[in-house]
Amino acid sequence: MSETLAKTYTRADFSSDQSVRWCPGCGDYAILAQTQKVFPDLGVKKENFVFISGIGCSSRFPYYMDTFGFHTIHGRAPAIASGVKLSNPDLSVWVVTGDGDALSIGGNHTIHLLRRNLDINVMLFNNRIYGLTKGQYSPTSEVGKVTKSTPMGSLDSPFNPLNLAMGAGSTFVARTIDKETKHMQEMIKRSYGHKGTSFLEIYQNCNIFNDGAYAPLTDKLTKSDKVIRLENGQPMTFGAEKTKGIRLDGNTPIIVEIGDKWSLDDVLVHDESDYVIASLLSNLTYQSDFPDPIGVIYAIDSPTYNNMLVEQINSAIEKKGVESVQDILNAGDTWVVE
Repeated sequence: MSETLAKTYTRADFSSDQSVRWCPGCGDYAILAQTQKVFPDLGVKKENFVFISGIGCSSRFPYYMDTFGFHTIHGRAPAIASGVKLSNPDLSVWVVTGDGDALSIGGNHTIHLLRRNLDINVMLFNNRIYGLTKGQYSPTSEVGKVTKSTPMGSLDSPFNPLNLAMGAGSTFVARTIDKETKHMQEMIKRSYGHKGTSFLEIYQNCNIFNDGAYAPLTDKLTKSDKVIRLENGQPMTFGAEKTKGIRLDGNTPIIVEIGDKWSLDDVLVHDESDYVIASLLSNLTYQSDFPDPIGVIYAIDSPTYNNMLVEQINSAIEKKGVESVQDILNAGDTWVVE
């Protein structure tokens, strides 16, 4: 975790002098605003924040945060971020990426960052489309999606980012929505507070090439039935009057009406540390009969790669002392070319 600060910051301190160049109405504006609102409250020196991005609309993010940042190459932000964190473990390192950048060309880098559990925060903007290249289907586009690159509908089964993170061994998995601004602020704070790799998926509307992708989850008339807000230790209820709940029928999740037959005691209680519950929740994505979960899906404590590496280096120094580069080059198997 980064060194704490002595100075008090405001949102303006994290807003750069760069003109924000996203399409008017893009969900990225909301994510940027909430990040700038939250960061003054994290208690970290401004110069200890670093944003690393790849390629895509979301990847312009470092320009708009008045912190250190690096706009890297397509899909490689996790690799660059890993190097930054290992070089200076005191920095608070954030990866900003999109569904195409992180799950297509950058998929391999993403899963290895998650499995290593470096103390890095990943914010994945998921708009289920390639926006920067003007509207091709992405790894998270639903089956049958008609786009410029799939005029007859996509045949691919989409990646589920939550499933991917769980399968890669992520120690913190969460989701929020661009229009749920207060909820997003809380998820950003929770991400920062986690020791290890945090993976925060953000449902983000692309109003130009995939407008309304999450409309059922954000429209006032439908969102209460389409979104379930997770709270650790609380029953999984949803609906306008919280009269619907999720329970298990054997190993199968079902939706029940709380009333005469089913009570609140019959409803599944969320446990952030339970891998089975987290896996069940992540699998609700793309199932039209179930609400989409938002909140912290999974969170456990586990040793971080960066701490273990520092310990390993210190142990080696203690045993062998500090050597020069030339000493290292001359050690081990050497030979002379005559």
